[in-house]
Amino acid sequence: MAIKPVLRMGDPVLYQVAEKVTEFDTPELHALIQDMYDTMSAMNGAGIAAPQIGVSLQVVMFGVGKNPRYPDAEEVPFTVLINPELTPLDDEQEDGWEGCLSVPGMRGLVPRYQSLNYRGFDPQGNVIDRTASGFHARVVQHECDHLFGVLYPMRIRDMSKFGFNDVLFPGITFPDD
Repeated sequence: MAIKPVLRMGDPVLYQVAEKVTEFDTPELHALIQDMYDTMSAMNGAGIAAPQIGVSLQVVMFGVGKNPRYPDAEEVPFTVLINPELTPLDDEQEDGWEGCLSVPGMRGLVPRYQSLNYRGFDPQGNVIDRTASGFHARVVQHECDHLFGVLYPMRIRDMSKFGFNDVLFPGITFPDD
């Protein structure tokens, strides 16, 4: 379909709670998903949420194979998740460096639950119910935050661990720089 412009931090759409999807397996939903996929792929993203391309619906996608933005990350299965619900499996959190297509050129150290259950629907309306841990859990939490108006810098506890890639990681080039 099309590579869409990604909204950047500061755009009011990114701070809204997205609407739930009420109709599945429609041409409009499939077109949105294709636009999200094309945009995420073009930008080497680990995931993307519909609000990032200006559509305030509860649709996220994520998946990581070999990705230059996350060269050391474990693989995460490609998933389109609609109307997600996240349930942490315990209180254990872990700090990890995150970037975002809506916050280009920057990284921050963000606490996330280490393991969780996520539940929602695929594009046809079939239930998805999975348990995830590690990087997989981090990616799911990051993308689903977008559906509730939360960007990763809002979760950073120590702002000295937030900055520009070239300052925090001298000599390392990230594709979003």
